[in-house]
Amino acid sequence: MLEREDDIAQHQTSHNSGVVHAGIYYAPGSLKARLAVQGARETREYCAANGLPFAERGKLIVAGAATELPRLDELERRGHANGVAGLVRVDAAGIERIEPAARGIAALHSPRTAVTDFAAIARQIAQDVRDAGGEIRTGIQIQKIGCRNARQSRQTAPDSVALTYVGGKIEAGRVVACAGLWADRLAVGCGAPRDPAIVPFRGAYRDVATSAAPLVRGLIYPVPDPDLPFLGVHLTRGVDDRVHVGPTALVATARDAYRLGRVVPRDVAATLRWPGTWRVGRRWWRTGLHELRCAVLPATIAGDAARYVPGLRAQDLSAGFAGVRAQAVGRDGALIDDFVLHEHQGVLHVRNAPSPAATAAFPLARLIVDRLRT
Repeated sequence: MLEREDDIAQHQTSHNSGVVHAGIYYAPGSLKARLAVQGARETREYCAANGLPFAERGKLIVAGAATELPRLDELERRGHANGVAGLVRVDAAGIERIEPAARGIAALHSPRTAVTDFAAIARQIAQDVRDAGGEIRTGIQIQKIGCRNARQSRQTAPDSVALTYVGGKIEAGRVVACAGLWADRLAVGCGAPRDPAIVPFRGAYRDVATSAAPLVRGLIYPVPDPDLPFLGVHLTRGVDDRVHVGPTALVATARDAYRLGRVVPRDVAATLRWPGTWRVGRRWWRTGLHELRCAVLPATIAGDAARYVPGLRAQDLSAGFAGVRAQAVGRDGALIDDFVLHEHQGVLHVRNAPSPAATAAFPLARLIVDRLRT
């Protein structure tokens, strides 16, 4: 295994809310739905077997207005179709029994939704690889992937695949490229199509003060917009028992923009050159302005959360962590919301692995291995 950074799990794996999704949101029959439900079960088992943190906090998806009820109905249908364990519909009184500080007219309660530490899981998996005789080399930034017999048809496997990096080269029979925020760049460098491209979105969270943390027992989410791949501003109590609220969703100025002021010109140019970026902007500019306000004004993000937890105030929030989502965007401006695997001349590219990729990691890995064997 070749890792770009000096250690594993330095990007999306360690910059997320830690939620193990139960499978409520995803269209029945989709790859996400199948792998999320299976992955949540396997993640629970793996954590138990290895002494890793795993806490079933339970999640409420709260509808605050009658206009949200049809979307809540659809989420309930999806959750039951996907086999989400223990999912129930509750009324306003039920919301207050589960989360006394929350308010709404109806909600879905998923008692088995959990939180974990995905970076700790990744470190344990790395140790499993080493124990099994595998090798993990860090600090290896691939510059080029080339195939012998590259003029063959795409359906014919090459004799070998050469991975060139600073100071060396490795020959392999088959390669899996799981490059996350750099997935498109690595794929295009191998001769694969440009579509879809990665447009990075920075998601920042704010920490809830200890004095206000009792307002949240577990996880409290709004009913999401079905046209967007983001779940909206939500409140989460993590495995460390700290509560955070977020995230924002801003187009990032770097693929590792964990600091708001970080700018990488090459990344900005790639985002601006992609036609899909402008089509997304034209469609969602109002949402983008609201996200910008959330990013710079604590009162805006507090106001979003206060729609279903009215006791939360801007002064209860302080700057928290941030992550960068590798959002695959089609040339037509589509925000691609399912896993995308693409084979090209001996390389299996994971072109899109959005949330719930961490939850689904084990069955997704099995799917990749099965593809390699065919």
